[in-house]
Amino acid sequence: MIERTVNPDLFSALVNAIIGQQISTKAHQTVWQRMKNELGEITPDTVDSLSPEELQKFGITFKKAGYIKSVARKIKSQEFDMDALHSMPDGEICSRLSELRGIGVWTAEMLMIFSMQRPNVLSYGDLAILRGMRMVYRHRKIDRTKFNKYWKRFTPYASVASLYFWAVAGGAIEELKDYAPKKKK
Repeated sequence: MIERTVNPDLFSALVNAIIGQQISTKAHQTVWQRMKNELGEITPDTVDSLSPEELQKFGITFKKAGYIKSVARKIKSQEFDMDALHSMPDGEICSRLSELRGIGVWTAEMLMIFSMQRPNVLSYGDLAILRGMRMVYRHRKIDRTKFNKYWKRFTPYASVASLYFWAVAGGAIEELKDYAPKKKK
């Protein structure tokens, strides 16, 4: 049984997802905890009141600080309506969020899984999911065709599959190995 933490506050969850882009899980958790300890509630107002340099002190890159500030301003000015995301289909959520600086499909998919609890999200852009798939299905590579085949197999509950692929990639089943070709040094 796998349990996941859910953050129902879309803004806070989006900030968390931006922080987690392209860094280790441990680093992500450390930065997020520092930010929560210092700021308490993560809201557009709290974030907008900080300078990019103050955001960087939590361990966030200058670029990510800019992305986070930009999102906070667009929400505060009502240029971007986070609540409207709830009534959109998954593809439209990805499109709308991708219009924001620093937000791509992967970040939108993480928001849909860990905040919006959308049931059918499997991210081709997530390296750990691809690793878990390689391990489970004993493939050297998961291309888009194979990925789509597995996604269809798990539909309409691909988000649950995501959780298990992450667990497998993290070593939950010791006897499984990654079949990806070793990189030459």
